[in-house]
Amino acid sequence: MKKKRMTKRKRILQLYTRLGIGLLVLILAGLSIMKIFHFGVFSSESKYVEEMGAEIDKNKPDIDVQLLTPNMYSRPGTNTEKIKGVVIHYTANPGSTAVQNRNYFEGLKDSHQTRASSHFVVGIKGEIVQCVPTWEEAYASNTRNKNTISIETCHKNSDGKYTRQTYKSMVQLTAWLCKKFNLTEKDVIRHYDITGKICPKYFVEDEKAWKKFKKDVRDVLR
Repeated sequence: MKKKRMTKRKRILQLYTRLGIGLLVLILAGLSIMKIFHFGVFSSESKYVEEMGAEIDKNKPDIDVQLLTPNMYSRPGTNTEKIKGVVIHYTANPGSTAVQNRNYFEGLKDSHQTRASSHFVVGIKGEIVQCVPTWEEAYASNTRNKNTISIETCHKNSDGKYTRQTYKSMVQLTAWLCKKFNLTEKDVIRHYDITGKICPKYFVEDEKAWKKFKKDVRDVLR
């Protein structure tokens, strides 16, 4: 009787083992099919991709790359998905430089004050500093962090209005990013358009200025 019970248990164990192996084979086959035909978790619609080549490089503005130290407060290292937009922000810190704002983001790894960063910062003199690689998320655009590139912009006064140098660099950088990720000026948005926050202040309070900025980006793209 005892021997029969052992045989029955052995058969059940063998059955479950075969079922488990069969299920694993089906899962692996399904993943292979998805990878071959680029759908599901392997869909190109959600995969980061950027345009490269001489045509892109010749339109690249001067960028001072000063990447943040990887940390959970300003550079988490999370991969971005397919880039679908460029988001314009402003520092809300009149008179500060691009490097000063970059250093503020860097300091968050020690202060733990908040979680904030941006891919790029454009300074009052038109300088451009890169803080986070475009294939990594920055803590800037809330629900759009995964699929957008963020540009933080400096300003002299509390009204948020830009210097001529800042504005020119903003247009050049935005247009280059649009080329790099196969976007148009229609994919350029304000932080305000995502959350309703008054950011960037000048472009939220002056709708004509915002429309002109997008037109200037379009003109560069053409």
